[in-house]
Amino acid sequence: MAGLVNPDPGFWRGRRVLVTGHSGFKGSWLCLWLARLGAVPLGLSLPAQDEAESERLGFLDGVMPSLACDIRDGQAVRAALGRLEPEIVLHLAAQPLVRRSYRDPRLTFETNVMGTLNLLEAVRLQPSVRSVVIATTDKCYENREWPWAYRETDPLGGHDPYSASKACTEILAASWRNSFAASLDHPIAIATARAGNVIGGGDWAQDRLVPDAVRAFADGQPLGLRDPQATRPWQHVLDALCGYLLLTERLHSGDGRFADAWNFGPDGGAERSVAALLDALVRLWGDGASWTGDAAFGPHEASRLALDSGRARQHLGWRPRLDFEAALALTARWYRRHRLGTPAAELIAADLESYESGATRS
Repeated sequence: MAGLVNPDPGFWRGRRVLVTGHSGFKGSWLCLWLARLGAVPLGLSLPAQDEAESERLGFLDGVMPSLACDIRDGQAVRAALGRLEPEIVLHLAAQPLVRRSYRDPRLTFETNVMGTLNLLEAVRLQPSVRSVVIATTDKCYENREWPWAYRETDPLGGHDPYSASKACTEILAASWRNSFAASLDHPIAIATARAGNVIGGGDWAQDRLVPDAVRAFADGQPLGLRDPQATRPWQHVLDALCGYLLLTERLHSGDGRFADAWNFGPDGGAERSVAALLDALVRLWGDGASWTGDAAFGPHEASRLALDSGRARQHLGWRPRLDFEAALALTARWYRRHRLGTPAAELIAADLESYESGATRS
């Protein structure tokens, strides 16, 4: 399809690619895509913490080697990189939940900031590594609740501990890149990727909108919400991961322009409110699904988030393929089929195939 840019199998074939947090939602999709591209995916994550991670590790065991490791343990991270000898590192390991960050801010900062530092220090000592992409978030910006989308040059910030930890991660990555990356005996290119609110099948995290809705609907219960009018840049997981992969390809070329921060979000003006997403999901789900608002429920979260991804469009050839309606329909179908017994790996493989072919393009 004209204008459609897929990751290049010729680039990825045979390359050893470490994915930290490979047992997570995005990490598991990414590893299956890397295997499909002919790469040699390598995993690094905590042992399974719940049933969802056990399922992911179960289907990933057949396609990739992995090591159990706490990213907060610098010595263990260094040992793991020495054993796995990756050429490329895609760093997704994180404490990714806003509400959990209020309950456990220390864990959040130790994982997201010090964990990233541990990884970068291990990379500095590992001569096989040439490129590192660190996944952060749209929430790393100083949120001014204004109507404009955030660009990569806008100030960083963060009201809640999670958002602040990701802003710190961005500053850390830039400092490490400026201080060390070019002066090593094995120069390393480092970039950060700031995606929007990612949805897709297989996300079972607590305190995330779609997984919480799926659980409530499956149990025949209404979903309670604190701020239905909050808007977010919803995007399908494959659009975000496609951005990560295209960025890595350009970064690995040695062109220093790509060693920077990059936004990957939906088309401008495509943000939707929480209420709009749930109304659409209720229609797709059926079976009496419903939701209710509760103004007293939950800690502070930003009311409006939006990303300007013009730079990625211009310089990486990336653009979102799935609009809001298509992304949500694909997500709802995934959960429905999984509930009926279709294995997660089979569902991910089918979505990958149709995404690459353009069949799911909006």
